[in-house]
Amino acid sequence: MKNTPEFELPSDGETAKAGAAATELSDLTAAGSHPERSTSGVGPWPGGRETWPTDAHFDPELLEHGDSRNVVDRYRYWRTEAINTDLDQQRHSFHVAIENWQHDMNIGSIVRSANAFGADTVHIVGRRRWNKRGAMVTDRYQHVEHREDIDALVAWARAEGVPIIAIDNVPGCVSMETFDWPEKCVMLFGQEGPGLTGEAIAASEAIVEITQYGSTRSINASAAAAVAMYSWVMQRSPLRPR
Repeated sequence: MKNTPEFELPSDGETAKAGAAATELSDLTAAGSHPERSTSGVGPWPGGRETWPTDAHFDPELLEHGDSRNVVDRYRYWRTEAINTDLDQQRHSFHVAIENWQHDMNIGSIVRSANAFGADTVHIVGRRRWNKRGAMVTDRYQHVEHREDIDALVAWARAEGVPIIAIDNVPGCVSMETFDWPEKCVMLFGQEGPGLTGEAIAASEAIVEITQYGSTRSINASAAAAVAMYSWVMQRSPLRPR
């Protein structure tokens, strides 16, 4: 379920004001530094309560005590709901689905990558509970939905008109380097070790593999997911640098 916007998105001037405070506190303008320098968080808003911004997307608790969350500098001091509202204006049109039959620890990392690459929604297929440790709390800012089984995922995909693209190195697969990603799709990943189930393969409109050049048969499931999402972004994202 998408978030209903509850906050008016800030103007460029308001965002710049928030960024200036974080810059002052964390020395983000150090010569030669990377744009994202506040990885360990920022302290209270400089200047005390009388200087606090009054816009609805700011969180008074964070302004008072500081913001140590795993968010980019743009979202420092923002309410969680406001961050989600803003992200909903720019999420990409691809989805990610993961089979979850063994409580795979990779799922959290895949959710984190989905957030980083702006995926629309992550679908957990199978067991409802999943290992969130690798997500680093990014599931608060990422739509995550549960599908009981592959049939349920297929029913959703058909209703939404979204093709399922399996990611695995099995007979019949095509190279990701030559694959033309659909503008809307759901990337389907299997468990670490066994890979995708036969039902998942049969439900997919295409099977895509990541070309490898070493001796190992496969790469880590969460790494494969990040590579696939990046591949889609490089082909389809209107937001990528040109």
